[in-house]
Amino acid sequence: MIRASFIDYAIRLSPLDAPAMAALQNNLVTKSVLKGDYLLRDGEVCKHLYFINEGLTKTFFLKEDKEFIMRFFPEYSMFTVLDSFLTQTPSLYSIIALEDTSLTFISHTHLEELCNKHHRIETFFRKLVSVASINMMKRISEMLEENGTKSYNHFLSENKQLLQRISLGDLASYLGITQVSLSRIRAKK
Repeated sequence: MIRASFIDYAIRLSPLDAPAMAALQNNLVTKSVLKGDYLLRDGEVCKHLYFINEGLTKTFFLKEDKEFIMRFFPEYSMFTVLDSFLTQTPSLYSIIALEDTSLTFISHTHLEELCNKHHRIETFFRKLVSVASINMMKRISEMLEENGTKSYNHFLSENKQLLQRISLGDLASYLGITQVSLSRIRAKK
């Protein structure tokens, strides 16, 4: 995994000239949250684009008191609840810290202002939305097309480093299977 900062991540998507980089840096905020703290609760508007410096979060929703985990975001990930962030409407998803987490973020308002002033920041954001859309489509395909064993193997190939950091309940929820089924799959390994 490549160590990075918010700015490094942005530059990897789209080179930033010095004025754009300085403007972006001046609008970033860094804060720490504790394990169990919510960054966003369903029904709230997602007002920030986040980058994880250290720690781990998950994005999830509840349906009939059952939790469905969409994604885990470890360090060096950039994320938001895309539909809520883009439209500034209430989110159906929540984001919670699974570990004590250090985040760098920018507000929707400031990012919009920077996109209007700096073409390179607008290009970075467009590319970020494209990457997020592709990742979302991959996740939907995984959820719809894979059985539990295939989903578990796919998770291992993509996210093995997270296994010791997430609960078996969260892993089962992410895979869309019960903990009993997950235990059976793991026992066959």
